[in-house]
Amino acid sequence: MSPRILAIARVEMTIVRRNRWLFMATLIMVLFALALSFAGSAPTGSLGVDRLTVSVASMTTLSVYLAPLLALMMSFDAIAGDVERGSLALLLSYPAGRGEILLGKYLAHLAALAIALVIGFGLAGAAATVGGGTGGGTGGGAGPESMRALARLIGSSILLGAVFLAFGYMLSAASGSPTAAAGGAAALWLVFVVLYDLGLLGAVVLDGGGSFTTNFFPWIMVANPADAFRLWNVAGTDSVAVATGMTGVADSLPGWAAPLSVLTWLFIAFGLALAAFRRLEP
Repeated sequence: MSPRILAIARVEMTIVRRNRWLFMATLIMVLFALALSFAGSAPTGSLGVDRLTVSVASMTTLSVYLAPLLALMMSFDAIAGDVERGSLALLLSYPAGRGEILLGKYLAHLAALAIALVIGFGLAGAAATVGGGTGGGTGGGAGPESMRALARLIGSSILLGAVFLAFGYMLSAASGSPTAAAGGAAALWLVFVVLYDLGLLGAVVLDGGGSFTTNFFPWIMVANPADAFRLWNVAGTDSVAVATGMTGVADSLPGWAAPLSVLTWLFIAFGLALAAFRRLEP
């Protein structure tokens, strides 16, 4: 990797720490993950799965909402804020291309988000394991399958956050001000995380179990990166699918569909961010 990219990433990470973004993101993840881990452990006996599996199912839902939100909050000001403060012109005067500048900033924010997710979900997973014992049986703490599910959740959450970090950079470069970028970030989060699922739910209700529900619904669902992330974690572990009640949708899609959707969105979003940044006049 280019030394210029690493230098920009180090500077940006210093700014992230100074602005307390790393601390706040980690604190939010720890509090919410621990709360859901303990609150979601009640049905372990009735579902016949261990405590960590139920916690992973709860944390999957948390990550669908929180990882994109934290990513957008970190990134919406990354470029628009530099434009408003007048520091972007100075940054562009350095011997580094726009792609290197964007990638350096992006890697710093991605590292901060990854640290928050690893600490938050790691502590919640440890609490579920210790609190439920280590036998791995029904209602126990954790078995090998649930440990793999936790690792998959952390890795896929980082990828989901990476997608929305790139979207945040796109909005930050395309908007005229941090205020406009913040409004765009809020609208984008609502569309992908909330309104998309509401629209699909309405379509399923109107279809009444017809052709749309059986043939098209799973593919349209996996086309959304947030839903693809959810299906990725559900399809990867049978016990998590049981705990979330999404076995039918997960089984109707090939195993590669959800990971491919998230990775495709990552490249699309970063490409759009780079295109918007290259058109930006400081």
